Amino acid sequence: MSEFSSLPLVIEPCDLLSRLDAPELILVDLTSSARYGAGHIPGARFVDPKRTQQGQAPAPGLLPSHAQLEVLFGELGHNPDAVYVVYDDEGGGWAGRFIWLLDVIGHSQYHYVDGGLHAWLGEQLPLSTEVPANVGGPVPLTLHSEPTATREYLQSRLGATDLAIWDARGPTEYSGEKVLAAKAGHVPGAVNFEWTAGMDTSRNLRIRKDMPQILEKLGITPDKEVITHCQTHHRSGFTYLVAKALGYPRVKGYAGSWGEWGNHPDTPVEK
Repeated sequence: MSEFSSLPLVIEPCDLLSRLDAPELILVDLTSSARYGAGHIPGARFVDPKRTQQGQAPAPGLLPSHAQLEVLFGELGHNPDAVYVVYDDEGGGWAGRFIWLLDVIGHSQYHYVDGGLHAWLGEQLPLSTEVPANVGGPVPLTLHSEPTATREYLQSRLGATDLAIWDARGPTEYSGEKVLAAKAGHVPGAVNFEWTAGMDTSRNLRIRKDMPQILEKLGITPDKEVITHCQTHHRSGFTYLVAKALGYPRVKGYAGSWGEWGNHPDTPVEK
């Protein structure tokens, strides 16, 4: 049995510290090359956040190619028994997107360090500058569609009573005052709760403890299918993570996000 099997999805730095030598652990750092080089959690493997996205306009947030994912996870040493622990230095956006990627490849054994590197540093825990070598070549992966909402799927679900669309962008993007695509505004029926508002700045960017109550008031409830997005499914990596951590049974990330929706000729928009 894994040393992590008794832990929830969101763990504390001390939970990881006592398990850094676990043979099943794949520890993933999603900060930046500069931050990683200056010091990271011992044993962590750096993944450039850009590698989690396709990176092509107008919807850079779409999934990388199947082959690119097989290369990435091969480098990390992916295997069926692996337990991933992920962190970043921004409160969970890139880490949450990586968890979404793990769902896409059908791997459910993962954890997020609450508050990421900020929480680790806040507890004065050790850092390392040692860089683990890449493990191996590409590994065969089966991609699963369930964690992802396509534009067509989201459009087909508009108006459904059991749907909650969580827009993680800033309020001016949602209102249409800030224009980052051909069309401005938001997906009809979407509810806006900006991603960083879900982070507790007094606790090193840990997830706010009152998120269940906040989401209840917004109508983003566990009985609904939750589809979350931002501009590129980076900020909504955090909101995807939060919904998963709270045990919501039906959560999807809209990878195309506003980059796709706001630039598509046939999508309805509200302001």
